Amino acid sequence: MSLRALLRTAPLALAALPLLAAQAIAQPAPPDTPRPHERGEPRGQREPRLTLQAEAVSEVTQDKVQITLATEIEGAEQADVSQRLTKTVNDTLAAVKGKAPASVQVRTGNYRLWPNTDRDGKITGWRGRGEVVLESNDLPAASKLAAEAGAMSIADVAFSLSREAREAEEKRLLGEAAEAFRQRAADAAKAFGFADYRIRSIDLSGSGSVYPKYQPQMMRAGVADAAAAPLQFEAGMATVTVTVQGEVVLQTSGK
Repeated sequence: MSLRALLRTAPLALAALPLLAAQAIAQPAPPDTPRPHERGEPRGQREPRLTLQAEAVSEVTQDKVQITLATEIEGAEQADVSQRLTKTVNDTLAAVKGKAPASVQVRTGNYRLWPNTDRDGKITGWRGRGEVVLESNDLPAASKLAAEAGAMSIADVAFSLSREAREAEEKRLLGEAAEAFRQRAADAAKAFGFADYRIRSIDLSGSGSVYPKYQPQMMRAGVADAAAAPLQFEAGMATVTVTVQGEVVLQTSGK
């Protein structure tokens, strides 16, 4: 197009600009996309949750005993002390096993030799200690065997709760702990103004404490008479605990 033609059409194009701008302004904008809640869809809400814990506790008499028989021997020579100590332990082990009923388990315990020294660190002699251990749920039978041990005397008595007794008690306590958890959840829901609750997760755990009753000092070998009456042991108590911990969801309406 020539320069003269451009000059003739330019005024017409410039005159049309205000009209086009007015049309653009007057044209309605496209409607906004409605948000979910404006379309009648509910907003996403997380139901309130609580973490709760409840436990059931009981004390149970310990039903298992471990009796440690021990002897100590001294001498100038290590070989002599070792030989005499080994013979005493083996003889006692054989004698006790020969009398033990099936309800009593008998085994060897710790066996140790060590030197006696003077101020300068010079060895002046040797000392040894050996043990025989009795374990049983039959306290009278175990105490009778311990009293008849002869050359070895009672060095320690320890009571415990057997696995079977603990599992039975934990099974009983589980019902109490579960009921306590449900009651706590219901009370919490009511306190916060909710109608009900539902359990979301549950964790179980158990524990126990032992309270020893009788731990005698070691008696000198030969003090106990083989014909002596059985020692009267009194077991202590063990605390068994079952804990229920979990998360509940509070609800505005019943289940």
